[in-house]
Amino acid sequence: MKNCFHILILLFTIIACSTASKNTVAANSPVKPNSAVNDTVRIANDSLEYEVIIIDNGFSTWLASMALPRNYYSLSYLENKNYLYVTEWNNRVLQPQRYSPNLYEMTIDYQPNIHYGYEVNYLIYNYMIYFQNTYKQKLGGYVPIR
Repeated sequence: MKNCFHILILLFTIIACSTASKNTVAANSPVKPNSAVNDTVRIANDSLEYEVIIIDNGFSTWLASMALPRNYYSLSYLENKNYLYVTEWNNRVLQPQRYSPNLYEMTIDYQPNIHYGYEVNYLIYNYMIYFQNTYKQKLGGYVPIR
């Protein structure tokens, strides 16, 4: 894809659940909670040429059960928090001697001058909250405990 925004977060810290089912979500379709255990959340929008893939055991279940509902936060709030979290995340990727390379495997290409829309920002924000609470990390500022 031209000028593709591609975020790929691979955190395989728990290999035991690698055979669980996968969940695919298109950005243009409503997200429906699924009762099955899901490992993958995918958001794609061909018109903006971006794709977000989040692979982490337990995130889909956490998102359906613990995350605050969509539209709880404003878009500007999510964009500001995501910029803060992603900047710190990328700094940690560049310091593997200080931060676990098993947690921070690759950088995230999140550019504040691109309008990704509410759904992408909502899922990135909630993944960052999930990540910080699950792996006892603090990427900056107040982290809601859920």
